[in-house]
Amino acid sequence: MKKAATSSKKTGPKAAKGAGSPSDHIDARIRELGDWRGEMLARIRGIIKKADPEVVEEWKWRGVPVWEHDGIICTGETYKEVVKMTFAKGASLDDPTDLFNASLEGNTRRAIDFHQGDKIDEKALKALIREAVALNTSKRAASSRKK
Repeated sequence: MKKAATSSKKTGPKAAKGAGSPSDHIDARIRELGDWRGEMLARIRGIIKKADPEVVEEWKWRGVPVWEHDGIICTGETYKEVVKMTFAKGASLDDPTDLFNASLEGNTRRAIDFHQGDKIDEKALKALIREAVALNTSKRAASSRKK
């Protein structure tokens, strides 16, 4: 008896272990989601790149988009009901427009949960991203002066 032929070709970030750049993995995640979460993640990604054209995209922890500039700025996790943008040093950032709405109890991180239909205050988010970059670059500069 012959086995039925099956395709072993997989797509998306889960199949691309080690293959492709981090940006390719993020592109694949956006396509794989194929719903409002993918659209939201793509929009957030675009705002990050506008706020910091020198940002470096990474793919860490078995499938989490990460944006870095002299250290982690933020991550972009996707869940069933939310796209979560977690700022690694969010507790050290000023948030005058109250964008942070999650992970508020910690001493280090802060997050923004985006739900389906949420509008993004692009101006405020860019300012927060730029502040995170400035914090990273100032800490790097300070540590290199000590050496």
